[in-house]
Amino acid sequence: MERIGVFICRCGTNIAAVVDVPAVTAAAKNVPGVVHADENAYTCSETGQAAIVKAIKTHNLEGVVVASCSPRMHESTFRECIKGAGLNPYLLEMANIREQCSWVHPDKAVATRKALKLIEMAVAKTRKLEPLTPSSVSVSRQALVIGGGIAGIQAALDISAAGYKVTLVERLPTIGGKMAQLDKTFPTLDCGA
Repeated sequence: MERIGVFICRCGTNIAAVVDVPAVTAAAKNVPGVVHADENAYTCSETGQAAIVKAIKTHNLEGVVVASCSPRMHESTFRECIKGAGLNPYLLEMANIREQCSWVHPDKAVATRKALKLIEMAVAKTRKLEPLTPSSVSVSRQALVIGGGIAGIQAALDISAAGYKVTLVERLPTIGGKMAQLDKTFPTLDCGA
């Protein structure tokens, strides 16, 4: 994959106050495989997403790197965005330059260098990505519990009480484990078996 677009978010001043976004954008244009690099005030906004869609179509992009906040926050947003532009949603990689650069480095030069390194790594990974297709697998609503000791028996009982079929497997001819071998148990002095 040699046609990658890099989109760097300023996140208002959240990122731009510490990371030199224009310098990172200029440097990203020279990363192998990158044919387009751009910066946005808020890449997750409708305007930012529209810029990504336009760049995908204009530059015939095969993969996208978004350098912004945590993937946990907006990865699904950007996957849907590139899917809407006709790209496989799994040809996206995110570089977290907010939490990993601007929020942890007070030194602008250090944060900027690290942001570029994170983008370079994301681009390198994107060059290796392949389109994926979601699949579904049927699930059998039953459980297999291995080990017929006290913990295994209790797990089997709990799962069964929740309404699932349970199969309990024990390698020995009896169940109960070490507990079944005890003569009396504390505090009631009941038989272990």
